[in-house]
Amino acid sequence: MKILEIYIYGYGQLENVTIKALSDFQVFYGENEAGKTTLMAFIHGILFGFPTKQSSELRYEPKHSTKYGGKLRIYHEEHGYAVIERVKGKAAGDVKVMMDSGAVGGDELLKHLLGNFDKSLFQAVFSFNLQGLQNIHQMKGEEIGKFLFSAGTLGTEQLSKAESFLQKELDVRFKPSGKKPILNEKLQELHELKGQLKKAAAKNNEYEELQRKSETLKLEILRINDTLQKTGERINKIKEWKRIESVVKEEIWTEKELYELGAIDFPARGIERMEKINQLIHPYKAEITSIANRVERLQEELAGINPDLEFLKNEPSILTLLDQVPIMEQLRNEKQQSERKLRDYEEKLSITREKLHLPLSENEILKINTNIYMKNQVEMVTRKKQKLEEVKDELDNQYQEEKRALDEIEKEVRGAEDKILPQKERLLLEEQLNQKSDKKSLEWEIKSIQDKIEFYQQEHERNQAAKNKLKSDRKLQLLLFELILFGVFLYGLFTKQWFLLAVGVLVCIGLVYFLVRGGKQTKEDSIWQTINGLKEKEKILQEKLQSSQYPDITLLENQLILDNQRRQELQLLKLKLKQQQSQFEKIISKFEEWELAAAQNKEKILSISKELNIPGYIANSFLDEAFEYIEQYKSITRDKNQFVLRIKEINQQLSLVEEGLRSFETRFLQEKGLDLHNSAYLLRNKLKEEHEKLIMSKERVLKLEELKADLNQKVQELELLQTEHTKLLQAAKVDSEQQFYNLGEKAKKQEELIERRRHLQNQLQYSILSGEDKEGFLSVHDSAELIKQWDLEIKDLQEKLKKVQDEVAANNFEIQVLEEGGMYTDILHQFKQKNYELAEAAKEWSVYRLAQEVLKETIDKYKNVHLPRMLSKAEEYLYFLTDGSYNRIHLQKSGTGFLVERNDHTVFEANELSQATTEQLYVSIRLALATSLYEKYQFPIIIDDSFVNFDAKRTQKVIELLSRLKHNQILFFTCHNHLLSYFQKENVLCLEKGTVQIT
Repeated sequence: MKILEIYIYGYGQLENVTIKALSDFQVFYGENEAGKTTLMAFIHGILFGFPTKQSSELRYEPKHSTKYGGKLRIYHEEHGYAVIERVKGKAAGDVKVMMDSGAVGGDELLKHLLGNFDKSLFQAVFSFNLQGLQNIHQMKGEEIGKFLFSAGTLGTEQLSKAESFLQKELDVRFKPSGKKPILNEKLQELHELKGQLKKAAAKNNEYEELQRKSETLKLEILRINDTLQKTGERINKIKEWKRIESVVKEEIWTEKELYELGAIDFPARGIERMEKINQLIHPYKAEITSIANRVERLQEELAGINPDLEFLKNEPSILTLLDQVPIMEQLRNEKQQSERKLRDYEEKLSITREKLHLPLSENEILKINTNIYMKNQVEMVTRKKQKLEEVKDELDNQYQEEKRALDEIEKEVRGAEDKILPQKERLLLEEQLNQKSDKKSLEWEIKSIQDKIEFYQQEHERNQAAKNKLKSDRKLQLLLFELILFGVFLYGLFTKQWFLLAVGVLVCIGLVYFLVRGGKQTKEDSIWQTINGLKEKEKILQEKLQSSQYPDITLLENQLILDNQRRQELQLLKLKLKQQQSQFEKIISKFEEWELAAAQNKEKILSISKELNIPGYIANSFLDEAFEYIEQYKSITRDKNQFVLRIKEINQQLSLVEEGLRSFETRFLQEKGLDLHNSAYLLRNKLKEEHEKLIMSKERVLKLEELKADLNQKVQELELLQTEHTKLLQAAKVDSEQQFYNLGEKAKKQEELIERRRHLQNQLQYSILSGEDKEGFLSVHDSAELIKQWDLEIKDLQEKLKKVQDEVAANNFEIQVLEEGGMYTDILHQFKQKNYELAEAAKEWSVYRLAQEVLKETIDKYKNVHLPRMLSKAEEYLYFLTDGSYNRIHLQKSGTGFLVERNDHTVFEANELSQATTEQLYVSIRLALATSLYEKYQFPIIIDDSFVNFDAKRTQKVIELLSRLKHNQILFFTCHNHLLSYFQKENVLCLEKGTVQIT
């Protein structure tokens, strides 16, 4: 059996791993934890079942996958290719075996393929690793021989362990010179009790006398029983003689007759064979004559039949053409219909081109991109354009509404501003309301205003002084800067660098503008306005103070309240105006967004129109209609082209059929120039006629060959019969048939006598009488009288035996009475108890002793029958591995173990060899076991780093030896990189954390 492919669904760290094309010598290399042991366990698991949960072996269930198991593709020498698949299921997994022949089975079919091997036997014979060599290292000298013998029988050290176990159990129970074993202790105790028992018995003479009498009576009983047994045996023998006496005498007579006939050399069933040959020879001669006449007639008939083989050779082509003749009319009708549809399509294309009105050829239109994406783009921009138009209409309406609302609110704001009091009038009104009726308050207010005027005048003077200083500093800075710019201006003018000239002029103008603008009033103007306002207010208060006239307070308050109400209305209107302006600005912003979107969409439309070769003015208004017409045009064109192609195919098909029929008409028909239907009819009839001739010819040829074969067979059989007739005469050593028949009669009589002797011997083989007994009884004339005499002797002995047994019973009763009297009874009880315990322990010892003897007999039988063949192969392997240094392996004369003979005829025990030579001996025995005793089971040999302790030369030798094992596939697992140089590169697979690669 050879493993060709490995498929691992999930097993340990190996998941979804496929290994194909395994070679006859396959090497798996990987570092520790790369998956080598997992792969070996997978092979064992698929072939013999996964380990159960109660087993001490690892189950290698995958951690990251729900699949558990896999399959092997194998080649079996007897049954061919097969696939063995085992997945998670019952305890050992569910197995399925699929043969290439179609047979499918389960465990029973797998056991048949594996020759009923179980996992332990397979591992013991075909799978070994470094552990076997390490076991040799750890053993004592006397144990090495037993271990190697065990490896040569079972493949493991189990036999050696069994021997050691049995010997250990026996030593625990008994040793001839020991004291601690169980049986030794019990024998010592029993010996001591027996001495005590004798001392107690010595105290009673009567008891001893009774014991002696008891012994005498026992001997007498034994003697009588022995006499009875012998007499009974004589009676049985004489009765048996009486039964077989006539048979014995007939056997003696038969032997005498056979002796008189002597030796006859005659063929077995010679007479019957001779008569059968004579009966067959004459019919064979008649049949041969008849068959020869029939052969001659068939040859004449075959000459008259002559089929046209050239015509029949073209039968497939002719039939193909004839089958197409009926459909030619259909093809012509189809051609006419296609031409009509072609004209319709041309008209549709013309109409579509007019609608498109594009200056493009048909090929250019077909090249236009009208895929789904382009169609989607056209639809999107068209919808976008329609939507933008709707949005613009809506924005126009909103703009008009918001513009109208804004104008109305602005009008209301202007009306409200006209109704409120001017700021000066309001200030005057407020001042009038705030005035006091006494002169002091007016004077205080005037003084306060005068103080403010003075403060503002002082502030104005300080500001004026600071401004004059800043102005002078600025003028100095500007003067310097103008000088620099004037220099740039002159440089640009003289060097004609007009850029520098322009820069100088522009900067000068800017500086002049800045000087002019800087000279205007800013903050000072506002201060003078404040001073003037305060002076005007002072003047009013002075006039008021001088006039001493005050307005109506109530009227002033009413005017102020009304102005406050109008101002609040104005604020509300301004707020409303601000909101309306914001809304209006939003509309304006939406217009800007719309214009941007419209521009982008227009640009997209123009881009699409360029791809579709459509003018821009058409694309802006009718893009979707134009795209639809282009699609329609392309669709019609494709349909038109299909009909054009179909018309061309029909024309070619019609032309081929017509030309083919005309060609065969010219070659094979006598009539020429017929129409196609008549020509096809004549060709079909000719085919039928030639086929009938061919069938008749083949039938005649076949019949002729059968008759010739039958004729040759009959002639050969006749010759064989005549040869057999001659051989019979030669075998009987006679010259004529009459002499043959006379000798046959004598041979028949001899056969009958031999058969009768065999029958008589069968009757006598179960008799209890030996040959001497039979010869002795031949001289007995009256056996009945002798039986009667012996019966009387037995009767007398039986009466005598009964009397002695009565005396024994009476004597035992008296002994029992004495034993029940005291201390003697207790000691006797202990003695019997110990005796019983000794018997039980001896029984247990005998079980182990018997097992040891059975094992020894089995080993002896194996040594004498099977082991020599294995040792011969092991000697061959050891001789090769040691370069001829050791050439013979001998068995120990007693026990288990081997003797190894060196090339100088020096003999060594296994423990006397060097460690390396012992390992080579172990490898030789293991390989010899697999290739000799189990040679019909050509299973793969699995080796796991068993040679790492060998030096380079020994490693090379053992690899060469493995390469010579042509009948067994070798699966070699190693983690040592230096060993890879011994193998071909294509035979090495590298395992790397769940993956397999070819190195």
